[in-house]
This record gives sequence, C-alpha cells and structure tokens, in this order.
Amino acid sequence: MVFLVRLFDTLTRESALLEPVDGKTFRFYCCGPTVYGPAHIGNFRTFVMQDVLRRALELGGMKTKHVRNITDVDDKTIRDSVAAGRSLEEFTAQWRDKFHDDCEGLNCLKPHLEPSAVAHVAEQIAMIEDLVEKGHAYASDDGSVYFKISSFSDYGRLSRLETRELNLGHTQNERANSDEYDKDHAADFVLWKSRREEDGENFWESPWGQGRPGWHLECSAMILKYLGKTFDLHGGGEDLVFPHHENELAQSRCSCGGEFARHWFHAAHLLVDGKKMSKSSGTLYTLSDLAEEGWSAMEVRYVLIGSNYRKQLNFTKDSLHAAREALSKLARAASGQKVVGYRELCKGGDLGVFAGAMEKLNEDLNTAGALGELFGNLKRASSEADWRGFFTTLASLGLILPEPEKVEVPTEVEELARLRWEAREAKDWAASDRYRDELAQKGWEVKDGREGYEVLPR
Repeated sequence: MVFLVRLFDTLTRESALLEPVDGKTFRFYCCGPTVYGPAHIGNFRTFVMQDVLRRALELGGMKTKHVRNITDVDDKTIRDSVAAGRSLEEFTAQWRDKFHDDCEGLNCLKPHLEPSAVAHVAEQIAMIEDLVEKGHAYASDDGSVYFKISSFSDYGRLSRLETRELNLGHTQNERANSDEYDKDHAADFVLWKSRREEDGENFWESPWGQGRPGWHLECSAMILKYLGKTFDLHGGGEDLVFPHHENELAQSRCSCGGEFARHWFHAAHLLVDGKKMSKSSGTLYTLSDLAEEGWSAMEVRYVLIGSNYRKQLNFTKDSLHAAREALSKLARAASGQKVVGYRELCKGGDLGVFAGAMEKLNEDLNTAGALGELFGNLKRASSEADWRGFFTTLASLGLILPEPEKVEVPTEVEELARLRWEAREAKDWAASDRYRDELAQKGWEVKDGREGYEVLPR
C-alpha cells in the first residue's frame, strides 16, 4: 500500500497531494550547495528536511528520482579560488568532499544524480541560444546575455513579487549582473557573464565571446536534461524563492515550455540563540565546529527535525542537550531489538502502535508530531509489528540511535526488580504492582522480555 504525502506548495500557498506526474516515479530536484566553504547548520536544515521528504515517500511505497546539483562556478567560487591561488576544480572539490562527509554524518540519503554546473556548461549555452532565438534574452555590448523578464507575464508569481516592484525601465548599468541581487533591485538577470579580469582563467568560449554562465541558469539546464520539461517538485531554502527560483521558473518555461515544477517546497531559516547566524557573533556553526564541542551529527539532525520546517527554528546548546537525552532514551527502549534495514522497511508492513507517526509525517512533514507519536507509544510496543513501526519511524526521520549507555543500577533497585519479577511469575499481580510503584518512586522502571527483564532509568 502506498501512503501519500501532503505538502505545502510555495506556489499555490495550499496543501498538495504528492503524486508522480508519470504515475511511476516521483521526480524531484533540490538546489545543492555552492562549494566555496563548509556548509553550515542553516544550510543543513534544508538538506535534512529534503531527506525526510524523500524517506517519507519511499517508506510510504513510492519510487523516487532525486537530483541535487553542485554549484562549482559562480561569483563566490571564482572569487575565493582566485584568492587562494588554486584552480577552480581543485578548490571546489575540497568543499564538495567536505559536504559529502557532512551529509554522511547526518545520515542523508545520497541523491540518485548529483550533476555539477561546470560539467554542464554546454547545456547552459544551448539554453541561452534558445532563449535569444525566441526573443526572451538579448546580448549586451560587452558580450553578456540577459533574460528579459518583461517577456514572461508570470514573473513574480512564485515569490508574490508584484510587477510594480520590478525595475523594467532599466539601463544597461542597472541590470543585475551579479549572481544574486536584492528584491528591491530586480532587473533583467544575467544568463551569460562576459569575461572579467577578476575571473582569472575561469572562462568558457561561447557565441557571445569568452565568459561563463550566470548562477540561475545551471539548475534549469540540468533539470531539463535529467527530469524533463515537467517534473514533480523543486525544493530549497526559503532564501532561494527570490531571485533564484523565480528566475529558474521564468527561463525554463520560456525555453522549454512545459509546467516545470508542479510543486515547490521551501524550508525556513535557522536562528541561533534567537538571532540570525553570523560569523562576527560566532554563531555560524558547521558540523565540525559542533563536533569540536563534543556534539554528534545525529544530535544535530535531531534538533534540525524537531520543529515545523516552515517556521524558523531556534538552535541552542540546550536543544542539543535535549537531543542527546532523547536519543539515549530511544536507544534504551530499543535495546535488544533486532534493527531492521531501510530497504527492508521500504517493502511495507504493519506498523503497529506507531502507525500514527507516519500519518503525522505524511501531513506536511510534521516531524515534531512524528517524534511525539514515537515517544508516546514506547511503553506500548511489544509485538513484532510494533517494533517494525518503531524502526520505520526512526528510518523516516533518518535517526540512527547511539549504543545504549551502561547504567549502574543500585543494589536496592535490583532487589525490587527481582521481587517484582518473582511476583509476576507467581501471578501475584498486587505485589508486582506494588514493587513497580516503588521502583517508579525511585526513578526506575522495568522492561519485561520473554525470558527476563531489564532495569532502566525512567
């Protein structure tokens, strides 16, 4: 049985049922990292939530095709590679590999395809030529090429940017030649950037002269190649809605036709201690920064999925402490149970008392609700179906439990647990309940098995 996911669509501002347009495979594209430095935890909130979406789809019985790009040529990668005196390829490879290591630590599934911008310059040039031919783009005197936003009547629909806010009566000097620009300065955006002295040796030949593609173009070209003119979903952080995704939508619709993305999925910003992350305040955390303080990547993941993805998440060290305690509690509860692999869980089956967790997750990725169902039903878990549901919930959230810590049990607690077990064996339920209550008062509980019991802190 396929369990379908409903998700808030940024374009329509309504909940949408996610179904593959071809009836077979749910195809989605996620904007990947710009590899000029290590990704920070704000970036990873988006990547982790995209991972949860994919897991929810697959564990619900749906086949997926996940494409995530690598941005290895743009203003920042060129600027920093030149400053470092290294080739663009060598410089970006270092940070691409670091990103992959961090994703592995966070237990993010690898995308089915991970194309890079540099490897698809030819496809980008072909798309620019098509846009020029159709009258949606034009070359400037310096050899740069710009998209004419006035040629696309739906421009601004995704970001709710009103036409009156756009600078349509511009001159060449007012064009947005940088890869990124502010909403208040929207203008025709660059598709091909003519070679500049500061670019060094980072340029390609084109019909308009030497240069390189603008940032927005790479995703459109790679989406067309790997997902086609119409696909199921496009995702990214909310900071990409404008201008990046707005520009992607415009150039793709004008060049290729089709619907482009049927649905749009964006995750909200991350705050640290109630404020915007910044290097100057020392709150622009990477996984390596937190690892140096003794925090695991899985504890970070737990915090990142702990609240609604459409609301700002406040990341604090207290939340990491809470994540550590929560994961330890889950590990103790699952102690002695046979762990079921992800691919085996994707085959489906009865989820027992934890069925509600997947129902929560399927309603707009309610990760907090799924965690609530997980903890709320721990004491009810007993059957094989229950434990299958437990591990399915963990897999859907991408959580890997730590090894349970060995707990020193006081002698008097051990004695009470022994007396309770003997009372149960003798079917003296009144005595058994009395010993159980005494254990609870001392902060302990007993987990019964077929052949014995385990004493655990409450």
